[in-house]
Amino acid sequence: MNIRIIKFLCLGLAAIFLTIGCGKKEAPAAIAPLVKTQKIDAASDSLSNTYAGSVHGRYETNLSFQVGGKILQRTVQAGDRVHVGDILMTLDSKDIVQQVNQSEAKAEAAYAELQLAKANLSRYNQLFAQNAVPKASLDQYQTTYNSALAGYQQATAQTFQDRNSLSYTNLTADADGVISAIDAEAGQVISAGQTVLTLVQTNELEVEINVPENNIGELAVNAHALVSFWALPDSSVDGTIREISPVADPTARTYRVRISLPQPPDNLKLGMTAGVVCTLSDTASSTYILPLSAIYQTGNNPEVWIVSEDKTVSLKQVQVFSFDENHVKVLGLNNGDIVVTAGVQKLRDGETVRLDDSNTKGSNT
Repeated sequence: MNIRIIKFLCLGLAAIFLTIGCGKKEAPAAIAPLVKTQKIDAASDSLSNTYAGSVHGRYETNLSFQVGGKILQRTVQAGDRVHVGDILMTLDSKDIVQQVNQSEAKAEAAYAELQLAKANLSRYNQLFAQNAVPKASLDQYQTTYNSALAGYQQATAQTFQDRNSLSYTNLTADADGVISAIDAEAGQVISAGQTVLTLVQTNELEVEINVPENNIGELAVNAHALVSFWALPDSSVDGTIREISPVADPTARTYRVRISLPQPPDNLKLGMTAGVVCTLSDTASSTYILPLSAIYQTGNNPEVWIVSEDKTVSLKQVQVFSFDENHVKVLGLNNGDIVVTAGVQKLRDGETVRLDDSNTKGSNT
């Protein structure tokens, strides 16, 4: 009986010791989460964008006649270089010559009436001085003279206008340049103001590019641009953004940007294809491109997780500059920051993480 009690006591003590031993055993430490990161550096800094464009003249003039008529002759071809005063097209002037003849005849008739009115007025002035005629008669001849004088001036003005119209039958170049387009041919009847030629002045060449609406805010007038030409592989020149269109193209939704070329290459030609690297404005100079998965949204404030030197994470508020389907361009980061790019919803402020070294470096833009 005693032996059986002793066995039960031994088993009870063993269970107690096992329980005490299990209670003192420490729980295994939690493993820090492994995160993908991107280091903010020059490689992820959006310093410039490249656009394709073409060479244009700064001044492109649509030439037209100031009078209508039938084109008698065209003296230039597309691509011809012209100089100030060169005759480019000629209209048939027969009808205008007749108009000049008519206006000159009317001017001569008006002059004859003026001389008659002048003679009558002079005669009645003498009679009035002798009290031979009343003042009313003198006033009548004075009015006739004034009317004749106005008629003569009107006829003379019409004559000068018709003579000018005769000179307008020759379309001349008003600047040195190149004929880039021909819109009318000999034998065609055109109206006044209808475009017949396009003259491009080649003393100032520019490059025109089209910038998407989500990038137009990155550019500024007078900003620097580096321009290269596909047909001239060894020629790269500095340019300056001269003009940014305030209105987007209604179809393409792009904005036209003009880059002036202070020192273009000597063999640069109109219409050549160019590549333009635009330096961003000061507002966009501190923007960085991250994957969309790096954004941690807290209410209306976008944030990112920043990994500190001791491998702990903390939230940092950023400003979204622009975004597309896979990437986002943000403001508010500093060069050297390490940003978590995946698993941001599972992190806690101050939590220790492990870095995936294969994803630490910034990606090229």
